[in-house]
Amino acid sequence: MVTSDSGDPLQDFLADEVNRTEDLAPALSRCAKALGLHHAIVYLVDLQQRHLVPLTDVASVLPVDDSPAGWTYRTQSLRVEPSRDGVVTAWFPLIDGAERLGVLAVHAPALDAASVTRGKALATLVAMMVTSRRVYKDSYVRLTRTERMRLPSELLRAFLPPRTIGNDRVVSTAVLEPAYEIGGDAFDHALTQSTLHASVLDSMGHDLASGLTSALSLAACRNARRVGSDLPELVRTVDETLAAWLPDQFCTAVLTELDLGTGVLRWCNCGHPAPLLIREQRLLTDALERDPEPPLGLSHLRSHRERTIHETALRPGDRILLYTDGVTESRMPDGELFGLRRFADYVIRATAAGELAPETLRRLIHSILDAETSRLRDDATIMLLEWRPPPPGGRTAR
Repeated sequence: MVTSDSGDPLQDFLADEVNRTEDLAPALSRCAKALGLHHAIVYLVDLQQRHLVPLTDVASVLPVDDSPAGWTYRTQSLRVEPSRDGVVTAWFPLIDGAERLGVLAVHAPALDAASVTRGKALATLVAMMVTSRRVYKDSYVRLTRTERMRLPSELLRAFLPPRTIGNDRVVSTAVLEPAYEIGGDAFDHALTQSTLHASVLDSMGHDLASGLTSALSLAACRNARRVGSDLPELVRTVDETLAAWLPDQFCTAVLTELDLGTGVLRWCNCGHPAPLLIREQRLLTDALERDPEPPLGLSHLRSHRERTIHETALRPGDRILLYTDGVTESRMPDGELFGLRRFADYVIRATAAGELAPETLRRLIHSILDAETSRLRDDATIMLLEWRPPPPGGRTAR
């Protein structure tokens, strides 16, 4: 159920309207009519963020990379365009928290400040409604898939959090390919009032056992995190869980905690590629390179010693890249490996251009997948963390 107790009559009215039915289309039609809008159409982004798919069959699928609707999705900004019949179309981003869901097309005879305010309010409520209902309405899930998903992927997808989370101090965003055939890669991120927890995992193999290993590791992480465990205890919990339930399996991982107030980053590297630090549009080579610990689940290799937790202080605007080796080992059109340098350079250029972090990763993973002779040797997961605290006495720019 969508609730509103904002004190804003418009928000309260819309919340009441969407709660009158389980179906989004009738609620949307009633709300648009009551707000004096011609009509409205919801477009949801597909799993790979290539297409915007309408919830109604009276509209066409739109490309994310080459359409006004796609521009709104990519930039998270309002776009207005006149149509031939004199009706104005306004494209509003559908965002739940920091997660991009799609866009809302609002058609109206004219667009003024009042109708923009109403359109934004409608988009906010629609995003909440989509998020709450897609958990149990398979029609939303089918709509955003373009091919059948393999069973290991279905298992892991059920455990993955939203692609993007964030607040006024930090954003964490991730992508994972091949979307319908992932076997052992996974990511996790969560926020408390003071901390961002973020992890990337890569389980041995590329089958259902790999998916089970990653799923069990994610569950152990969350179980420890939600009782207030610190990072060493969280890592120990995953180790013990895998040893108890899947003794023949293991996974590599980087598990992190970021203090949102101080910018202190703590991490544990369990047999995984080292995180990358980008500061002031340059890669600080080996800044986070440390001797890795054994993979999770291989506790017998540690000789009963505690795992090492590393710590470093970030500066405002720093970006941390976590990734699996499927990214850097992918092949480019010239036959060369994508590699660390090319990987970091892409993110640096996107940062310099002012691109939003989720859009940077979307375009980056597509550039790897769409290269004419490109091929992924393994699952490829990328997670980007950006610490952006408000300046003293100021406010953080979006």
